Amino acid sequence: MWEFSDWELLAGHVRRAFEYGKQRCTAYPRYVVQRDLFDAFLAAYLPAVRAVEFGHPLAVAHPEDEPPDLAFGPLINDAKAKELAGFVAEAVARGGVPLYRGRLADGRFLPGQDTAAYLPPAAVLSPPPSSPLHHQEPFGPVDTIVLVDTEAELLAAMNASNGALVASLACDDPATAGRLAGQLQAFKVGVNAPRSRGDRAEPFGGRGASWHGAFVGGELLVHAVTQGPPGERLHGNFADYALYPPT
Repeated sequence: MWEFSDWELLAGHVRRAFEYGKQRCTAYPRYVVQRDLFDAFLAAYLPAVRAVEFGHPLAVAHPEDEPPDLAFGPLINDAKAKELAGFVAEAVARGGVPLYRGRLADGRFLPGQDTAAYLPPAAVLSPPPSSPLHHQEPFGPVDTIVLVDTEAELLAAMNASNGALVASLACDDPATAGRLAGQLQAFKVGVNAPRSRGDRAEPFGGRGASWHGAFVGGELLVHAVTQGPPGERLHGNFADYALYPPT
């Protein structure tokens, strides 16, 4: 987030970003924020994350009631929930600032339900470099926030992830956003909007560790496995076309 002011737009994205518990390769678990914008960012972010509901979709007071509007349910298993809770605790113990830690008691559950695989939303400011949350995608409902003062710091912090399928720049000036986007180590970059995999409409891949899970779909799936005319670069799951030519 650099020279940005549309905080109502951001608040809407924050809530939607928790869908599926951020257990997907195009989740947005990391916010890199210009320091001068941090107070405005918090004013939009914290109410949005507090409003995120999680739990069991059938946890209603009466059978005829409408199901709750939940953002997510359990994580893949209880081991993953325990691992992420440990990451958060470790990051805070090493100097990270706990901006938000939801309570399991605030979830929507059935009477007597096993909740071991559930993890409430959490957010940590400035996780230390020694913490896995500094560079690793958590694949769960844990956000990290990093503050920066210069464009160079912004780019370095955004490129610190060990996998980068998608990224977004929140910036009021399209020219500045376009200039910065060209220096991001991500396969797709959105401006003032998240990017999805778009697997049925456009090619999709990744950088760093994330390209191994890259894929395309629809007609592009055919292009990914078909060799074209000599010299034609095909869309597909290739980190470097020179190293991984089609065969």
